[in-house]
Amino acid sequence: MKAAVATPNGLEVRDDVPQPKPKPNEVLVRVRAAGLNRADLNAARGTGGHGAVGATVGLEWSGEVVETGSEVTHVKPGDRVACSGGGGYAEYAVTDYGRVIKIPGNMDFGTAATFPIALYTMHNAVVTAGRLQKGESVLIQGASSGVGLMGLQIAKYMGAKLVIGSSTNAERRAKLKEFGADLTIDTKDAGWSDEVLKATDGKGVNLIVDMVSGATVVPAMKATAILGRIVNVGRLGGQTGEFNFDLHAARRIDYIGVTFRTRSLDEVREIGRRAYADLWDGISGGELKLPIDRTFKLDEAVEAQTYMRANQHFGKILLTA
Repeated sequence: MKAAVATPNGLEVRDDVPQPKPKPNEVLVRVRAAGLNRADLNAARGTGGHGAVGATVGLEWSGEVVETGSEVTHVKPGDRVACSGGGGYAEYAVTDYGRVIKIPGNMDFGTAATFPIALYTMHNAVVTAGRLQKGESVLIQGASSGVGLMGLQIAKYMGAKLVIGSSTNAERRAKLKEFGADLTIDTKDAGWSDEVLKATDGKGVNLIVDMVSGATVVPAMKATAILGRIVNVGRLGGQTGEFNFDLHAARRIDYIGVTFRTRSLDEVREIGRRAYADLWDGISGGELKLPIDRTFKLDEAVEAQTYMRANQHFGKILLTA
């Protein structure tokens, strides 16, 4: 089959990759669309914890079920599904049954491919790890990515009173209010913490979901309420940086790190179950959605990743097989 695989020099599309076969707990899907994620950029060279040299890249996709393992009961051949896992940049992909969900009959494959990673990541960060309660305030750091845009919407959907989104790009920042942001900020502005404090009557936000890290961590703590939570999801601004331990202690902040890399299969299944239980009505009803910035053919997977690296897109980039 055709697939885009990791090499030491980056992504390479090949026509002779063996078609995967499902294990008893797995579902084989004919891929119709696959979503790009930033983690795929490292995976394309076999680094970053999401793959290895020679492995097919891609964390999310949609398509039709071709075959199911003996343990699979909730989907059957012919069902239209959305999936997460590994190997989505291909004509066929397999994944655990706990990462497969049927899609509404009126939803196209491109739209379906935008959901899995964003939903799993942000429901876990906002609701489970972040413990959001109705009426609380939330800041999504790095809100103009697909995952960030979903975070804004989930926070609002789950009852947040005030939702703030950050982006350092003025054009993208201006669009955040279309996806649930009540206030937008630029973290390149040295006074952004004060802006957040002003918007919360000096208290700070109850929850920050941080996909930036690096130099923004200390200002984020300044903007966090006493007994607030910071959930560290991504490190686009740097994997290390200053950490003010006294400020952390004074504001009694819960600083929580999350990643899928060290989760068990059962944990991932439970994350998916919770996400779809809470959000399915919003997905099927069109209330939760992500914009599609651009679509490439599977043959153009290298070009698609180059486009993502340029960091000029807003929303999701897709591959179609």
